[in-house]
Amino acid sequence: MMYSFDNRQDTSGLDEPLYAHYLNETGILHPGAKEVISAGETDISEISNYLAGPIPQQKNIWYQKHMTHHLLPGFDLGWIDGLTNCMLIRDPKEVILSLAKKTDQIDARATGITQQTVLLDYLVEKTGRAPIIIDSRDILLDPRGMLEKLCISLGIPFSNKMLSWPKGPKQCDGVWAAHWYDVVWDSTGFAPYRARSGVLSPELQKICDECQPHYQRLHSLRLQ
Repeated sequence: MMYSFDNRQDTSGLDEPLYAHYLNETGILHPGAKEVISAGETDISEISNYLAGPIPQQKNIWYQKHMTHHLLPGFDLGWIDGLTNCMLIRDPKEVILSLAKKTDQIDARATGITQQTVLLDYLVEKTGRAPIIIDSRDILLDPRGMLEKLCISLGIPFSNKMLSWPKGPKQCDGVWAAHWYDVVWDSTGFAPYRARSGVLSPELQKICDECQPHYQRLHSLRLQ
């Protein structure tokens, strides 16, 4: 989705600006953690002010890609009040199978799904309505149709540039891209949907079961 939006001429993409803060605070040993912390901003006040500030490169749209597990307990969410918030959700089993290929430090929080319901409640209380929610499966099954609906919901024009992009690294990538983005770097557009195959261990299945009610709640509110 970040590549899809960043490929628009009117949009600037930003890749996980809270990642360095998250790794610095938690000490979690993700691939390239020291490099991410060194290259990024760890002062949460500085990050929040930047994210709520002017759009870079004199663009009209700023696509900020965030991972909800980067929002640590007690984190002030006030800076998101001035943004148009959209949640991308994914089946917990597929999230966990994907994470397990890169790290063994997995719990319900690491999936980001439980925090998405926290964000949902916050935004409903603030605005009186749910934010835009899209399921990754729906996007892959019908990229053009879902992106057109998403753009309508966002109040922006759809662009055909959202459907394809050049292969390889992008200027918007974070320094961690070499560790996590091998598949996306090889892409030039949205791949056809294929359910991720694999069997979860009993421990990971327990985490998946914990996440399912949160996912189902979000899924019931998704853009269709």
